[in-house]
Amino acid sequence: WPESPPFTQKDFFRADEGDDENFYTLPRLVYHIDEPAVASLTQYYRANIKPGSSILDICSSWVSHYPLEFKDNMKRISATGMNPLELMANDQLTDYEARNLNINPALPYEDNSFDVVTCVVSIDYLIKPIEILKEVHRVLKPGGKVIISQSNRCFPSKAISMWLNMNDRQHLELINGYLQYAGFGKAQAYDITASVPGERFNDPMFIVEVTK
Repeated sequence: WPESPPFTQKDFFRADEGDDENFYTLPRLVYHIDEPAVASLTQYYRANIKPGSSILDICSSWVSHYPLEFKDNMKRISATGMNPLELMANDQLTDYEARNLNINPALPYEDNSFDVVTCVVSIDYLIKPIEILKEVHRVLKPGGKVIISQSNRCFPSKAISMWLNMNDRQHLELINGYLQYAGFGKAQAYDITASVPGERFNDPMFIVEVTK
């Protein structure tokens, strides 16, 4: 990646530039990835987030896909998301705040507050991703990590234009670029797509992870 972000305003154009809060007014209490992808992500979290951690889930909803035991063995699970009713329904959260990060990318937390920040299949909707990830960097403790998960499913009208014109590999490279411009080092990418006997087509699932 070049020294300065090469992105233009056109790259972040969306087919539906209407108010995001109107789009997300009604709760969508459904999974946005298939069940094998959910299970794979949950297992990744179980293997890679230590008990006693303080976790922040950005762009959250009625479910964060954390293992069930996280509610009891994590120090704190906080979240920001678009819909307060969905966040209210997320029974794993210690606390939450409804916030449209495309309007206000500032995270309502103190510096060095969290051990882990997660973002599930939502980075493609952000029109200020570098600003938001700079905030993620700020609220992470030294040695804390970001876990961004991504598939190829989305609301096309709300995804940014350059995302829609990229393949899976390019999506991962783009997220890596965002993270570098936000002050992180080089990230690692993993393909955690589930393999289900007898099923040829499952949602792909990828992780981009980096440590502060």
